[in-house]
Amino acid sequence: MYNNAMGYWNGKKEKIKQKYPLITDEDLNFREGKEVEMIEMLGYKLGMSIEEMRCIIADL
Repeated sequence: MYNNAMGYWNGKKEKIKQKYPLITDEDLNFREGKEVEMIEMLGYKLGMSIEEMRCIIADL
């Protein structure tokens, strides 16, 4: 399961970095069990809600 999640995330994070240059590799460092915290931090950095960030990630 973890490998599938990592493969999924690696594809998404490149698209996020292209769309939002303010976001760094460190911001997108996936840690299993810390997904919510990462999405909260990304939302804070971009001025978006958690739900907005989830939608953006899902739509990429």
